[in-house]
Amino acid sequence: MTTSTVTTPVSAQTSGKGTAPDPARQRLRRRLAQWGFVAPAVVFMLLFFGYPLVRNIVMSFQHYTPKTFFTGEAPFNGTDNWSSVFQDVLFGKALWHTLVFTAGSLLGQFCIGLALAVFFNRRFPLNGVLRSLILLPWLVPMVVSGIVWRRILDQDTGVLNTFLDTLGLGGQTPWLTSPDMALLSVILVNIWIGIPFNMVILYGGLQEIPKELYEASALDGASAWRTFRSITLPMLKPVITVVLVLGFMSTVKILDLILALTDGGPADATQTLGTLTYQNSFVELDFGAGAVVGNVLILISAVFAVFYLRANRTEGK
Repeated sequence: MTTSTVTTPVSAQTSGKGTAPDPARQRLRRRLAQWGFVAPAVVFMLLFFGYPLVRNIVMSFQHYTPKTFFTGEAPFNGTDNWSSVFQDVLFGKALWHTLVFTAGSLLGQFCIGLALAVFFNRRFPLNGVLRSLILLPWLVPMVVSGIVWRRILDQDTGVLNTFLDTLGLGGQTPWLTSPDMALLSVILVNIWIGIPFNMVILYGGLQEIPKELYEASALDGASAWRTFRSITLPMLKPVITVVLVLGFMSTVKILDLILALTDGGPADATQTLGTLTYQNSFVELDFGAGAVVGNVLILISAVFAVFYLRANRTEGK
């Protein structure tokens, strides 16, 4: 007697194996996962950058006074705030001082920072220690630096005038109290503060230049200046762009240093767009005018931010 075994095939559909995944659902899950990672950053930018920016633009078209904080009433006044600010002589002076302050600071910081970066690019004893000491002005808070330099540059009791008087070079220079000297003094202090930043970034760029290029230049008999002009500067071009643009964006809006040194004086000789925004908003309590000057400052920074991004994109290609 023979027994036959009958096997019943198990359907792939009933077992659940071999079911093709839904491509649309997979794409949806992938997209949701991507947005899940990006969403916190987007929310943060909208809350802490987007909303204040939009609010500042709206405020520049309103009659916004201290009373508004209690009543919530800020009537729309069109372009009155913009007209009053642009017709104010002080705005033109502040804009000019901002340009001079920014250009002078960037030129001094970059030239001295580049010279120090080239100097420290070679090996010698105490190289690292000296580079660390040069970083100190950059690490000290801006307000503290301003207060210290205000004492140093004091006309009567300042260390600098005392030192110059000891050398017989005259010790009564009104560094911060003369309209002709105040802006120059503020620029020099800001140069001192910004040198370490420029030196560190440029020094990092010099480290990335292949040493073989300098060896080939030496074999060709090129002078030090020719090597610097033909090899160092061209190879540093992307780094120089970053340093100058970031330096501009941080310098054009400086407020705390000028307030600590001169408070915008004497006779508005050091009044910049940053200090004018502060004065309109928190001294004269004209928040609409302050918002206008702030928007002009934001627009100037945005132009250079776009330039920075486009320059980086070009270098990347």
